Amino acid sequence: MTSADANASVIGKICSLLRAAGSEEPSGASTTALARATGIARPTAHRLLASMADQGFVDRDSATGHWSLGPEIYLLGSMAALRYDITDQARKIVQALATESGESAFLSARRGAETVCLLRVEGSFPLRSHVLYEGIRLPLGVASAGLAILAHLPDREVDGYLSGVDLVPEWGDSHSDNEIRRRIAHTRTTGFAVNPALLVEGSWGLGAAVFDRAGGPAWALSLTGVETRFRDDRRRELGKLLLDAAHRLTVQLGERPSPG
Repeated sequence: MTSADANASVIGKICSLLRAAGSEEPSGASTTALARATGIARPTAHRLLASMADQGFVDRDSATGHWSLGPEIYLLGSMAALRYDITDQARKIVQALATESGESAFLSARRGAETVCLLRVEGSFPLRSHVLYEGIRLPLGVASAGLAILAHLPDREVDGYLSGVDLVPEWGDSHSDNEIRRRIAHTRTTGFAVNPALLVEGSWGLGAAVFDRAGGPAWALSLTGVETRFRDDRRRELGKLLLDAAHRLTVQLGERPSPG
């Protein structure tokens, strides 16, 4: 391995550890848990975490030994938010979705081959789905937000993504290449994605893509709830509600001034 390859490997491990620590906020996680989540040997994970702590990228709770994201991440994130964070612009639309539907409403962002949930607003219906929460990362094609984004990518990107990933071992046969392609085709026909309780029994979701200035699906709005609230007629009603909201947010984001 060349020195450049070694450096790239270390950087990849650091990024994996930071993502894993972020997914455990605010409680944090032990060295062992982070090593297991990233597939990194525990001694290596501990060494890298200790080095990041010296630079302020992670903190370690002296009582529990759990690692959490550090102040340097907050400072860098605050600066990056000027370019990437749309939660302030989207909040009213997500709140309106939750109010009008009675279901839990979400904003997710695409980050490479994953979606990250940025915002959750609870609806008024007392029975709720707790599949999604702020900070959760899911592969494209998993859950309605990721399916909505994947379905609106060009075919060559869809083919490239699906040829390089196997979602079945973790997410089940319903996430095979053929099954995802079938749901992509349905999403392209209706405009919105449907997750028919594929992650948690009885928990349904609908998602609609939100587009950036270049016309790419960079975010998604979604609704989740119990199966009895997502029958055929109501799915069409909720789908229209989602598509209208996604269109409004796309237009709103297109009108905001460019950062910098």
